Amino acid sequence: MFTIDLDPKRSQIKSIHFIGIGGTSMSGIAELLFDKGFTVTGSDREEGSYTQHLQNKGIPIVFGQKAENIKDQDLFVYTDAIPESNPELMAARATGRPVISRGRVLGAIMRNYTHSIAISGAHGKSTTTSMMAEILMAAEDRDPTILIGGALDEMGGNCRTGDGNIFLAEGCEYKGNILFYYPSIAVVLNIDADHLDYFKDLEDIIHTFERYMENIPQDGLAILNLDDPYSRTLKDFVKGRVAFFSMANPEADVHVENIVYSDLGQPSFSLVFKDGTRLDIKLGVLGDFNIRHAMAASLAAREAGLSLDIIKKGLEAYRSLHRRMEDMGTFHGARVLTDYGHHPAEIQATLETIHPHVKGRFYCVFEPHTYSRTRTLMADFAKTFGDCDEAVITKIYGAREEDDGSVRSEELVEKVQAHGDRAVYRETYQDVVDYLKNKVTPDDLILTTGCGKADEIAKLLVAQGK
Repeated sequence: MFTIDLDPKRSQIKSIHFIGIGGTSMSGIAELLFDKGFTVTGSDREEGSYTQHLQNKGIPIVFGQKAENIKDQDLFVYTDAIPESNPELMAARATGRPVISRGRVLGAIMRNYTHSIAISGAHGKSTTTSMMAEILMAAEDRDPTILIGGALDEMGGNCRTGDGNIFLAEGCEYKGNILFYYPSIAVVLNIDADHLDYFKDLEDIIHTFERYMENIPQDGLAILNLDDPYSRTLKDFVKGRVAFFSMANPEADVHVENIVYSDLGQPSFSLVFKDGTRLDIKLGVLGDFNIRHAMAASLAAREAGLSLDIIKKGLEAYRSLHRRMEDMGTFHGARVLTDYGHHPAEIQATLETIHPHVKGRFYCVFEPHTYSRTRTLMADFAKTFGDCDEAVITKIYGAREEDDGSVRSEELVEKVQAHGDRAVYRETYQDVVDYLKNKVTPDDLILTTGCGKADEIAKLLVAQGK
């Protein structure tokens, strides 16, 4: 088991190089270790907002991954998107010094804290982690360390380095990373078929979560979704305690009652805990799924010893991460939102949430992410866009994958049309802008969605729509 002492004065590791430092998770880990006093360097394929932030803090970053980036660093950390053939990774391995994945170093960091909270699941990890972050930051005596898979304004980014004994982070299942985590509180929001470029099938994913539950210590707590058929069965693999959340089941450790929506669709509700305690909450974000996230965060917060007043203050302060139904501005009068959703279930939930509040036409601009996901979930994607008036689908964002020619966005467009919904293909971001500029009216709404660069499409729309 890899370990790292977060005090560089005691640690044998003094300098750390990140291969692929610009990713959401990698950049946060790099910032945390830099804040703790380690010498941090990194490389990435291209510049981005996270690399710029790290450079502003004084972390040297090289763009372009090559063998000469490897010097005499004590430890090399690589992102899951880096293939074994990457020349920089190969050079790092040739040094004979430790070379570990992002998941392993995150697990090693987690073991430095008395209280560690990991939030996992196919959908909603970042939002729930952000809600929990707001709660922890509302408790002025906790001074937590937090890593989030997105930028939260109240933290000034995706990392908060504190001096307290609480550590909060997302726990991603991709490539089995959760198996490196041993949290004292483990939240599993849901389980769904995703990352099928790594997992064989849904059963393989479920088995990975079952093994993860065995990592929770005997005095730890697993928080599971009673409404999710796969999450709730994990209770049989937990050595310690289990708490459930549910939208309506009073047998759960927390459920909700008295849900009322504002004119903008923001829910107010009562959290009802199993001990009879009630807490009235008014969220500042849309969607029933955010009620579930609030329930999970509230259970984790109570386990961490936080008061109901602090839980209420934190949940009601939450105003969303960047790229989570984020309002980007207008395009020829039409409102432009952007979202990180890239799985059919996520996109469909977002469209269902937004649809009732659109006066005019509702356009969804979707950038598919990775060839493997597009190919494997094609049938599900085809049924996703019923709650918008038209889907505008761009070229696939390959990310870590090479294009083998086996799948095309045009095929997805045809299947959406065969399902009875309107869809068109526009290859480039500029093509999207050109297509929409003669169609939209001020009452319309445009949502760009995807975990590649869908936000760049939204920025381009706003920039050219003034």
